[in-house]
Amino acid sequence: MPKFPMRLTKLLKITKTSICARFLSSIMTSEEKLLKKVAEPAPQAGSKVTIVGVGQVGMACAFSILTQNIASEIALVDVMADKLKGEMMDLQHGLTFLKNIKVTAGTDYSVSAGSRLCIVTAGARQKEGESRLNLVQRNTDIFKGIIPNLVKHSPDTILLIVSNPVDVLTYVAWKLSGLPHNRVIGSGTNLDSSRFRFLLSERFGVAPSSCHGWIIGEHGDTSVPIWSGVNVAGVRLREVNPKAGKEDDPEEWKKLHHQVVQSAYEVIKLKGYTSWAIGLSVATLAQAILRNSSGVFAVSTYVKGYNGIENDIFISVPSVLGSNGVSHVVNMNFTADETSQLQKSAGTLNDVQVKLKF
Repeated sequence: MPKFPMRLTKLLKITKTSICARFLSSIMTSEEKLLKKVAEPAPQAGSKVTIVGVGQVGMACAFSILTQNIASEIALVDVMADKLKGEMMDLQHGLTFLKNIKVTAGTDYSVSAGSRLCIVTAGARQKEGESRLNLVQRNTDIFKGIIPNLVKHSPDTILLIVSNPVDVLTYVAWKLSGLPHNRVIGSGTNLDSSRFRFLLSERFGVAPSSCHGWIIGEHGDTSVPIWSGVNVAGVRLREVNPKAGKEDDPEEWKKLHHQVVQSAYEVIKLKGYTSWAIGLSVATLAQAILRNSSGVFAVSTYVKGYNGIENDIFISVPSVLGSNGVSHVVNMNFTADETSQLQKSAGTLNDVQVKLKF
Protein backbone atom coordinates (compact mmCIF):
# COMPACT_ATOMS: atom_id res chain seq x y z
CA MET A 1 0.00 0.00 0.00
CA PRO A 2 1.25 3.45 -0.81
CA LYS A 3 2.47 5.45 2.14
CA PHE A 4 1.11 8.95 2.60
CA PRO A 5 3.00 11.72 4.34
CA MET A 6 1.93 12.03 7.99
CA ARG A 7 0.50 15.49 7.39
CA LEU A 8 -1.72 14.14 4.56
CA THR A 9 -2.86 11.19 6.72
CA LYS A 10 -3.97 13.57 9.46
CA LEU A 11 -5.78 15.70 6.91
CA LEU A 12 -7.62 12.65 5.53
CA LYS A 13 -8.68 11.63 9.04
CA ILE A 14 -9.96 15.12 9.81
CA THR A 15 -11.81 15.24 6.49
CA LYS A 16 -13.36 11.81 7.12
CA THR A 17 -14.43 12.84 10.62
CA SER A 18 -15.90 16.07 9.31
CA ILE A 19 -17.86 14.25 6.59
CA CYS A 20 -19.23 11.77 9.15
CA ALA A 21 -20.18 14.59 11.52
CA ARG A 22 -22.00 16.44 8.75
CA PHE A 23 -23.81 13.26 7.73
CA LEU A 24 -24.87 12.49 11.29
CA SER A 25 -25.95 16.07 11.76
CA SER A 26 -28.07 15.89 8.63
CA ILE A 27 -30.08 12.93 9.96
CA MET A 28 -30.41 14.17 13.56
CA THR A 29 -33.52 15.99 14.70
CA SER A 30 -33.36 19.46 16.20
CA GLU A 31 -34.13 17.94 19.58
CA GLU A 32 -31.19 15.53 19.27
CA LYS A 33 -28.87 18.35 18.22
CA LEU A 34 -29.92 20.56 21.14
CA LEU A 35 -30.20 17.98 23.93
CA LYS A 36 -27.86 15.16 24.83
CA LYS A 37 -29.70 12.39 26.67
CA VAL A 38 -28.12 11.39 29.95
CA ALA A 39 -30.94 9.24 31.31
CA GLU A 40 -34.59 8.49 30.61
CA PRO A 41 -36.84 11.22 32.06
CA ALA A 42 -39.28 10.19 34.79
CA PRO A 43 -42.77 9.59 33.39
CA GLN A 44 -44.41 11.75 36.11
CA ALA A 45 -43.50 13.78 39.18
CA GLY A 46 -45.79 12.06 41.69
CA SER A 47 -48.64 14.48 42.28
CA LYS A 48 -50.81 13.74 39.28
CA VAL A 49 -54.49 14.67 39.39
CA THR A 50 -57.19 13.35 37.09
CA ILE A 51 -60.43 15.26 36.60
CA VAL A 52 -63.37 13.37 35.09
CA GLY A 53 -65.80 15.74 33.40
CA VAL A 54 -64.87 18.94 31.54
CA GLY A 55 -68.05 20.87 32.18
CA GLN A 56 -68.10 24.17 34.04
CA VAL A 57 -67.33 22.57 37.42
CA GLY A 58 -64.60 20.27 36.12
CA MET A 59 -62.79 23.07 34.34
CA ALA A 60 -63.09 25.41 37.33
CA CYS A 61 -61.43 22.67 39.40
CA ALA A 62 -58.73 22.20 36.76
CA PHE A 63 -58.08 25.95 36.46
CA SER A 64 -57.90 26.44 40.24
CA ILE A 65 -55.49 23.54 40.70
CA LEU A 66 -53.39 24.68 37.74
CA THR A 67 -53.05 28.31 38.78
CA GLN A 68 -52.25 27.42 42.40
CA ASN A 69 -49.47 25.03 41.35
CA ILE A 70 -50.96 22.20 43.38
CA ALA A 71 -50.35 19.28 41.00
CA SER A 72 -47.43 18.21 38.83
CA GLU A 73 -49.78 16.89 36.14
CA ILE A 74 -53.46 17.26 35.31
CA ALA A 75 -55.25 14.68 33.18
CA LEU A 76 -58.72 15.43 31.83
CA VAL A 77 -61.21 12.68 30.95
CA ASP A 78 -64.56 13.05 29.22
CA VAL A 79 -66.66 11.35 26.55
CA MET A 80 -66.86 14.52 24.40
CA ALA A 81 -63.61 14.25 22.44
CA ASP A 82 -63.72 17.65 20.70
CA LYS A 83 -64.54 19.68 23.80
CA LEU A 84 -61.99 17.65 25.75
CA LYS A 85 -59.23 18.45 23.26
CA GLY A 86 -60.24 22.10 23.12
CA GLU A 87 -60.14 22.49 26.90
CA MET A 88 -56.77 20.74 27.07
CA MET A 89 -55.28 22.99 24.39
CA ASP A 90 -56.68 26.11 26.00
CA LEU A 91 -54.98 25.25 29.29
CA GLN A 92 -51.74 24.21 27.59
CA HIS A 93 -51.51 27.53 25.76
CA GLY A 94 -51.36 29.35 29.09
CA LEU A 95 -48.57 27.28 30.64
CA THR A 96 -45.95 29.89 29.75
CA PHE A 97 -47.54 32.14 32.35
CA LEU A 98 -47.58 29.43 35.04
CA LYS A 99 -45.39 26.71 36.46
CA ASN A 100 -44.75 24.01 33.88
CA ILE A 101 -47.49 21.59 34.87
CA LYS A 102 -48.16 18.83 32.36
CA VAL A 103 -51.70 18.86 30.95
CA THR A 104 -53.05 15.83 29.10
CA ALA A 105 -56.50 14.61 28.09
CA GLY A 106 -58.23 11.58 26.63
CA THR A 107 -61.50 9.72 26.35
CA ASP A 108 -59.72 6.54 27.45
CA TYR A 109 -59.09 6.15 31.16
CA SER A 110 -55.53 5.02 30.52
CA VAL A 111 -54.64 8.74 30.48
CA SER A 112 -55.40 8.77 34.21
CA ALA A 113 -52.82 6.11 35.09
CA GLY A 114 -50.73 6.81 38.15
CA SER A 115 -52.98 9.51 39.62
CA ARG A 116 -52.63 10.26 43.31
CA LEU A 117 -56.00 11.98 43.25
CA CYS A 118 -59.00 11.45 40.98
CA ILE A 119 -61.70 14.13 41.03
CA VAL A 120 -65.10 13.18 39.61
CA THR A 121 -67.35 16.02 38.43
CA ALA A 122 -69.19 14.11 35.68
CA GLY A 123 -72.83 13.23 36.00
CA ALA A 124 -76.34 13.83 34.75
CA ARG A 125 -78.24 17.00 35.54
CA GLN A 126 -81.69 16.84 37.06
CA LYS A 127 -84.45 17.00 34.47
CA GLU A 128 -87.55 19.08 35.01
CA GLY A 129 -89.99 17.05 37.09
CA GLU A 130 -87.43 14.31 37.77
CA SER A 131 -87.28 12.89 41.27
CA ARG A 132 -84.09 13.04 43.29
CA LEU A 133 -83.99 9.24 43.42
CA ASN A 134 -84.19 8.94 39.64
CA LEU A 135 -81.32 11.40 39.28
CA VAL A 136 -79.24 9.45 41.77
CA GLN A 137 -79.93 6.19 39.95
CA ARG A 138 -78.95 7.71 36.60
CA ASN A 139 -75.71 9.00 38.09
CA THR A 140 -75.09 5.66 39.77
CA ASP A 141 -75.29 4.01 36.35
CA ILE A 142 -72.86 6.61 34.97
CA PHE A 143 -70.47 5.98 37.88
CA LYS A 144 -70.39 2.28 36.98
CA GLY A 145 -68.40 3.26 33.89
CA ILE A 146 -66.16 5.76 35.71
CA ILE A 147 -65.11 4.53 39.14
CA PRO A 148 -63.84 1.00 38.30
CA ASN A 149 -61.80 2.41 35.39
CA LEU A 150 -60.14 5.01 37.60
CA VAL A 151 -59.20 2.42 40.22
CA LYS A 152 -57.99 0.02 37.51
CA HIS A 153 -55.40 2.51 36.28
CA SER A 154 -54.63 4.11 39.67
CA PRO A 155 -55.17 1.50 42.39
CA ASP A 156 -53.50 3.66 45.05
CA THR A 157 -55.51 6.77 44.27
CA ILE A 158 -57.82 8.83 46.47
CA LEU A 159 -61.26 9.53 45.02
CA LEU A 160 -62.76 12.99 45.50
CA ILE A 161 -66.40 13.09 44.40
CA VAL A 162 -67.92 16.43 43.42
CA SER A 163 -70.93 15.29 41.34
CA ASN A 164 -74.32 15.82 42.95
CA PRO A 165 -76.03 14.62 45.04
CA VAL A 166 -72.51 14.37 46.40
CA ASP A 167 -73.09 12.46 49.65
CA VAL A 168 -75.00 9.57 48.07
CA LEU A 169 -72.63 9.45 45.09
CA THR A 170 -69.65 9.29 47.43
CA TYR A 171 -71.27 6.22 48.97
CA VAL A 172 -71.82 4.84 45.45
CA ALA A 173 -68.16 5.48 44.55
CA TRP A 174 -67.04 3.67 47.71
CA LYS A 175 -69.18 0.63 46.87
CA LEU A 176 -68.00 0.52 43.25
CA SER A 177 -64.32 1.17 43.94
CA GLY A 178 -63.47 -1.40 46.59
CA LEU A 179 -61.21 1.21 48.20
CA PRO A 180 -61.04 1.70 51.98
CA HIS A 181 -63.51 4.37 53.04
CA ASN A 182 -60.80 6.81 54.16
CA ARG A 183 -59.71 7.10 50.51
CA VAL A 184 -63.18 7.97 49.17
CA ILE A 185 -64.22 11.54 49.96
CA GLY A 186 -66.99 13.88 48.88
CA SER A 187 -66.56 17.64 48.49
CA GLY A 188 -69.54 17.81 50.86
CA THR A 189 -70.28 20.98 52.80
CA ASN A 190 -66.82 22.52 52.44
CA LEU A 191 -68.37 25.07 50.07
CA ASP A 192 -71.45 25.51 52.29
CA SER A 193 -69.12 26.31 55.19
CA SER A 194 -67.30 28.85 53.03
CA ARG A 195 -70.60 30.50 52.09
CA PHE A 196 -71.53 30.57 55.77
CA ARG A 197 -68.25 32.24 56.73
CA PHE A 198 -68.61 34.76 53.92
CA LEU A 199 -72.10 35.75 55.07
CA LEU A 200 -70.86 36.06 58.66
CA SER A 201 -68.02 38.26 57.45
CA GLU A 202 -70.41 40.50 55.50
CA ARG A 203 -72.54 41.04 58.58
CA PHE A 204 -69.62 41.77 60.88
CA GLY A 205 -67.56 43.69 58.32
CA VAL A 206 -64.42 41.58 58.78
CA ALA A 207 -62.53 39.18 56.51
CA PRO A 208 -64.07 35.71 55.90
CA SER A 209 -60.82 34.15 57.16
CA SER A 210 -61.50 35.74 60.58
CA CYS A 211 -64.96 34.17 60.82
CA HIS A 212 -65.22 30.50 61.77
CA GLY A 213 -68.23 28.25 61.56
CA TRP A 214 -69.22 24.84 60.24
CA ILE A 215 -72.05 23.64 58.07
CA ILE A 216 -72.20 19.84 58.34
CA GLY A 217 -74.55 17.03 57.31
CA GLU A 218 -75.99 16.72 53.83
CA HIS A 219 -74.78 19.01 51.09
CA GLY A 220 -78.32 20.14 50.52
CA ASP A 221 -81.54 21.17 52.18
CA THR A 222 -80.97 19.23 55.43
CA SER A 223 -77.51 20.67 56.13
CA VAL A 224 -76.82 21.61 59.74
CA PRO A 225 -75.29 24.91 60.92
CA ILE A 226 -73.21 24.48 64.09
CA TRP A 227 -74.15 27.74 65.80
CA SER A 228 -72.63 26.57 69.07
CA GLY A 229 -69.18 26.74 67.48
CA VAL A 230 -69.43 29.98 65.48
CA ASN A 231 -66.74 32.45 66.45
CA VAL A 232 -65.30 35.68 65.15
CA ALA A 233 -61.60 36.22 65.87
CA GLY A 234 -61.85 33.62 68.63
CA VAL A 235 -64.94 35.11 70.31
CA ARG A 236 -67.92 32.74 70.29
CA LEU A 237 -71.03 34.33 68.85
CA ARG A 238 -73.18 32.81 71.60
CA GLU A 239 -71.05 34.55 74.21
CA VAL A 240 -72.33 37.88 72.92
CA ASN A 241 -75.74 36.59 71.81
CA PRO A 242 -76.82 33.36 73.60
CA LYS A 243 -79.81 33.02 71.28
CA ALA A 244 -77.82 33.20 68.02
CA GLY A 245 -79.26 30.74 65.53
CA LYS A 246 -82.27 29.89 67.66
CA GLU A 247 -85.92 30.42 66.75
CA ASP A 248 -86.41 33.21 69.31
CA ASP A 249 -83.25 35.09 68.34
CA PRO A 250 -84.21 38.79 67.94
CA GLU A 251 -81.25 39.31 65.57
CA GLU A 252 -82.44 36.47 63.31
CA TRP A 253 -79.02 34.93 62.70
CA LYS A 254 -80.80 31.79 61.55
CA LYS A 255 -81.54 33.51 58.25
CA LEU A 256 -77.86 33.12 57.33
CA HIS A 257 -78.25 29.35 57.09
CA HIS A 258 -81.29 29.79 54.88
CA GLN A 259 -79.16 32.02 52.62
CA VAL A 260 -76.45 29.32 52.52
CA VAL A 261 -78.97 26.70 51.40
CA GLN A 262 -80.46 29.02 48.79
CA SER A 263 -77.08 30.29 47.50
CA ALA A 264 -76.55 27.58 44.90
CA TYR A 265 -80.12 27.90 43.61
CA GLU A 266 -79.70 31.65 43.27
CA VAL A 267 -76.37 31.40 41.44
CA ILE A 268 -77.81 28.79 39.08
CA LYS A 269 -80.84 30.99 38.45
CA LEU A 270 -78.61 33.99 37.69
CA LYS A 271 -75.80 32.42 35.62
CA GLY A 272 -77.02 28.91 34.85
CA TYR A 273 -74.52 26.95 36.96
CA THR A 274 -72.07 27.21 39.84
CA SER A 275 -68.38 26.86 39.08
CA TRP A 276 -65.74 29.17 40.56
CA ALA A 277 -66.45 28.69 44.25
CA ILE A 278 -66.66 24.90 44.00
CA GLY A 279 -63.48 24.92 41.89
CA LEU A 280 -61.62 26.84 44.59
CA SER A 281 -63.09 24.58 47.28
CA VAL A 282 -61.91 21.44 45.48
CA ALA A 283 -58.45 22.92 44.87
CA THR A 284 -58.09 23.54 48.61
CA LEU A 285 -59.02 19.92 49.35
CA ALA A 286 -56.62 18.69 46.65
CA GLN A 287 -53.80 20.73 48.15
CA ALA A 288 -54.41 19.27 51.61
CA ILE A 289 -54.30 15.73 50.20
CA LEU A 290 -51.32 16.11 47.87
CA ARG A 291 -49.23 18.09 50.37
CA ASN A 292 -50.29 16.03 53.40
CA SER A 293 -51.18 19.20 55.28
CA SER A 294 -53.58 17.65 57.85
CA GLY A 295 -56.01 20.52 57.38
CA VAL A 296 -59.54 20.19 58.78
CA PHE A 297 -62.43 20.52 56.32
CA ALA A 298 -66.14 19.74 56.23
CA VAL A 299 -66.09 16.89 53.71
CA SER A 300 -68.35 13.93 53.12
CA THR A 301 -66.81 10.91 54.79
CA TYR A 302 -67.85 7.56 56.26
CA VAL A 303 -69.55 8.25 59.59
CA LYS A 304 -71.06 4.97 60.78
CA GLY A 305 -70.78 5.05 64.58
CA TYR A 306 -70.34 8.83 64.71
CA ASN A 307 -72.79 10.60 67.04
CA GLY A 308 -75.34 7.81 66.93
CA ILE A 309 -75.36 7.30 63.14
CA GLU A 310 -75.88 3.57 62.57
CA ASN A 311 -75.89 3.21 58.76
CA ASP A 312 -73.20 3.06 56.07
CA ILE A 313 -73.45 6.77 55.38
CA PHE A 314 -71.12 9.35 53.86
CA ILE A 315 -71.96 12.77 55.24
CA SER A 316 -70.00 15.93 56.02
CA VAL A 317 -68.32 16.37 59.38
CA PRO A 318 -65.05 18.19 60.16
CA SER A 319 -62.33 15.82 58.96
CA VAL A 320 -58.53 15.82 58.84
CA LEU A 321 -57.20 15.47 55.28
CA GLY A 322 -53.77 14.24 54.24
CA SER A 323 -52.00 11.96 51.80
CA ASN A 324 -54.01 8.95 52.99
CA GLY A 325 -57.33 10.71 52.63
CA VAL A 326 -59.33 11.17 55.83
CA SER A 327 -57.13 10.32 58.81
CA HIS A 328 -59.44 11.56 61.60
CA VAL A 329 -62.89 13.01 62.16
CA VAL A 330 -63.29 15.70 64.81
CA ASN A 331 -65.45 14.82 67.82
CA MET A 332 -67.20 18.17 68.17
CA ASN A 333 -69.30 19.10 71.20
CA PHE A 334 -72.64 19.43 69.46
CA THR A 335 -75.75 20.54 71.29
CA ALA A 336 -78.57 18.01 71.57
CA ASP A 337 -80.47 19.86 68.83
CA GLU A 338 -77.46 19.85 66.48
CA THR A 339 -76.94 16.12 67.04
CA SER A 340 -80.61 15.47 66.31
CA GLN A 341 -80.43 17.50 63.08
CA LEU A 342 -77.30 15.61 61.97
CA GLN A 343 -79.00 12.26 62.59
CA LYS A 344 -82.05 13.44 60.66
CA SER A 345 -79.83 14.52 57.77
CA ALA A 346 -78.16 11.09 57.77
CA GLY A 347 -81.55 9.40 57.77
CA THR A 348 -82.62 11.40 54.72
CA LEU A 349 -79.57 10.20 52.80
CA ASN A 350 -80.02 6.59 53.90
CA ASP A 351 -83.64 6.61 52.69
CA VAL A 352 -82.35 7.48 49.20
CA GLN A 353 -79.38 5.15 48.96
CA VAL A 354 -81.11 1.97 50.20
CA LYS A 355 -83.29 2.13 47.06
CA LEU A 356 -80.32 2.25 44.66
CA LYS A 357 -79.65 -0.59 42.26
CA PHE A 358 -75.99 -1.45 41.68
